[in-house]
Amino acid sequence: MSYLELLKLASPEAIVAVTALVVLAFGLASERTRGLCSGVAALGLVIAVGAVLMLPQQAALFGGMLVITPLTSLFKIICIALALFTVLLASGNESLRNHGEYLAIILLATIGLMLLVGSEELLMIFIGLELTGLSLYVMTAFDKTDIRSAEAGLKYFLFGSTASAFTLFGMSFIYGMSGTTSLAAIGQKLTTASAQPLLALGIVMTLIGFAFKIAAAPFHLWAPDAYQGAPVPSAAFIASGSKVASFVVLGKIVLVGFGPVHGSAAWHAMIAGWSPVLAVLAALSILVGNLVALAQTNVRRLLAYSAVAHAGYTLLGLVAGGRDGFSATLFYTTVYAFTLVGAFGVVALVQRETGGDDFKNFAGLSSLSPLLAGCMSIFMLSLAGIPPLAGFFGKFYLFTAALHADANHGLLWLVALALFGSLISLYYYLMVLKVIFVDEGSQPETSLPRRSLGEGGPLLQKISLSVLAVIVLFLGIIPGLLVARIIAALP
Repeated sequence: MSYLELLKLASPEAIVAVTALVVLAFGLASERTRGLCSGVAALGLVIAVGAVLMLPQQAALFGGMLVITPLTSLFKIICIALALFTVLLASGNESLRNHGEYLAIILLATIGLMLLVGSEELLMIFIGLELTGLSLYVMTAFDKTDIRSAEAGLKYFLFGSTASAFTLFGMSFIYGMSGTTSLAAIGQKLTTASAQPLLALGIVMTLIGFAFKIAAAPFHLWAPDAYQGAPVPSAAFIASGSKVASFVVLGKIVLVGFGPVHGSAAWHAMIAGWSPVLAVLAALSILVGNLVALAQTNVRRLLAYSAVAHAGYTLLGLVAGGRDGFSATLFYTTVYAFTLVGAFGVVALVQRETGGDDFKNFAGLSSLSPLLAGCMSIFMLSLAGIPPLAGFFGKFYLFTAALHADANHGLLWLVALALFGSLISLYYYLMVLKVIFVDEGSQPETSLPRRSLGEGGPLLQKISLSVLAVIVLFLGIIPGLLVARIIAALP
């Protein structure tokens, strides 16, 4: 294969990389090019979407290091779209200095997500994880004026490097036992290989590493501080883009690479394998995330603990296995990502005007800005799983796939626990809406700046939030459009 053909197949990643360099050059040239940097970054991402649409239907390079399928193309577009909304969100955050450098790091993280989504080879997956992780560490600690940002970045770096160590050790054991790093070849080897302790250890360590990445309990301790201390656009991207790519690649690893050692998490017939491990992680995440979220009075911290619970819900589809389970996981993580970007967008605007993101800062938001209050209502109710929003269908799809995964309804215990967790979550999501619509602002010192929430304000951010709210509502009313694309893209 010539370099020209290789560049053609890797053109979306190349376009984003060139865009990152151009934005970085503009940012270093002058601090007054803020709008230009945002425009160039957004334009580059839009062009990258066009490049993805021009890719062939099927292609594979270097033993799976770069794979092009309808599924990888679809989720590259989703990752790019999430990055675009993050760029738009960051353009309204005037507290961040060095705007060009910040946008360049977002674009580099996006390249990592695209490599993760588009690879079926362990070495390239690890490279994608590290590129994404290193970018997100810097994005978390980027606000030099806030000590919480530095603290969050340090904690995220320490936990993330530990997760990388677990992942790399697990992958090395798997390579040692299978003799290959290609997921398809590993799956073929495991069909004939006997159960060995080192293989089991490699699988468990790899799953623990990814449990850190998706913030599944008990490996979630970095998430609350990172979500609360990081700049809001950074928290939004961590909660959305990295979660989508992590679940896509985790699904490939367990269903393609580790498929022959699936095991069973059924309550009446447990069989050793990766499925019981993920089932335990899902159960712990649902319980810990929802119960701890009840005690939060900070909206960003509440969203962090709810993210732990949602990681548990999303794992249900992988535990169920099969095309239905994987498609349910992919649909839910996509819907959740767009919802979280929108919720953090509202938090960013409120924090910009009031100086905080506690419950008290949202008091009386409905009278100051009906648009923001309405958007936040859609996002919160979707996270709670209220029809006709996308979160309701996502949970229904997940729970149905898990319930029908076994003829004897062996995963009923996990579905019942997820339903119980959803019931708990309804309380704290409604508490946010109660503060917005019922409580009145009680701090006179913040009353003057809060008035600008209802005026023109950052128009671009409000348009972006409105688009995200429409997406969440649309995918709830007509979910078949995305579900059909995902199912058709699955092999």
